[in-house]
Amino acid sequence: MKFTRQQWQWIFYDWANSGYGILVVTAVLPVYFKAVTDHAGVSAANSTALWGYANSFGTLVISLLAPLLGALADYPYAKKRWLNLFTWLGIILTIGLALVPTKYWQLLLIVYIGSIIGYSGGNLFYDSFLTDVADNRQMDRVSSTGYGMGYLGGVVVFIIFLAAELSKGFGGLLSSYGVARFSFILAAVWWIIFAWPLLKNGHQRYSVNSVANPFVDSLRRLRRTMHHINQYKQLTWFLVAYFFYIDGVDTIFTMATVIGKDLGIQTTMLMVVLLVVQLIAVPFSLLYGWLANKFSTRRIIMLGIIVYFFICLYALRLETLIDFWILAILVGTSQGGLQALSRSYFGRLVPKNDSSEFFGFYNILGKFSAILGPFIVGIVTQWTGKSTIGAASLSVLFALGLVMFIFASAIKDK
Repeated sequence: MKFTRQQWQWIFYDWANSGYGILVVTAVLPVYFKAVTDHAGVSAANSTALWGYANSFGTLVISLLAPLLGALADYPYAKKRWLNLFTWLGIILTIGLALVPTKYWQLLLIVYIGSIIGYSGGNLFYDSFLTDVADNRQMDRVSSTGYGMGYLGGVVVFIIFLAAELSKGFGGLLSSYGVARFSFILAAVWWIIFAWPLLKNGHQRYSVNSVANPFVDSLRRLRRTMHHINQYKQLTWFLVAYFFYIDGVDTIFTMATVIGKDLGIQTTMLMVVLLVVQLIAVPFSLLYGWLANKFSTRRIIMLGIIVYFFICLYALRLETLIDFWILAILVGTSQGGLQALSRSYFGRLVPKNDSSEFFGFYNILGKFSAILGPFIVGIVTQWTGKSTIGAASLSVLFALGLVMFIFASAIKDK
């Protein structure tokens, strides 16, 4: 399949914000924040708690606002404006992370919360643009390529950061704090360069009719959607299925480092494993898109869920580094593909003119799903004393997700 210019612009937005995801959220800022709070005399327990609160609050804000923001973006020419607003908010505040003096760690946390809101809000409008850049036949390949490029972009930008880190700040030009600040600037510049084509040229094909007061009308549309939700039975049951299985996907990735540490694996090796998972996810995200085109999206989503179900069961036998490598490779084969096809499958189900509003509900369930899985792992691990059994307990989420997905795909809306 040959992609259009607009599709490539959409795909590269995923590449663009990958620097924020891996450098700011995952690899650098958490360590940097712990360092500056430790220097300020904040206890390790309190700084960890504050970091958790900041992530939860930023995610909660955008999740609760997502349906309304999506509804507001469905008016003519509005989607690109909202995408620009939240993307630039994220970019500017990411630069701000590098400018906050280390002694003002409270301000650093506030700026980070704002950047999360910008990043998450930008992703909401980016996802909903899928219906504008691709028709139903193209969605799987376009969405999968977006995820694949996102993983690849994350690897490339992380290698640039590692070059600064391992060279001691490019031969002493940067201090340890300076390397961290460099990574924030790098993430922001990376975001600007590769997101710019979509921010400038994004074309909204579908929209609702213009009204005098979009805010009031959006509230009415939301109320009408909720009141008549039974008209979208297949879409609703898919969201329920998605809530369960994507919770398992996210939890396995976020808990992998902790489980690896419990097995006695060194931090450096864990970083190598996570980097390899990102690399593996690139071709397999593309493969999932190709398989969906050949065998149907429904079947390949089911395949991805089943793979994850067996990943959970395999966790029961984790004992060595080799076992952990096998599990990580299996995750890499299905993580991006399952996420990409879920997005394109949902994109087919939504009313095109209201796509942003419905992607708002998709967004809120995707964010709230991050609550149940870690709770299950924590409870089971405490009961049994083994984190591997805790990870295996996530198989319940994939079993529920699979059953509900089969049920959803069998429903035919009137």
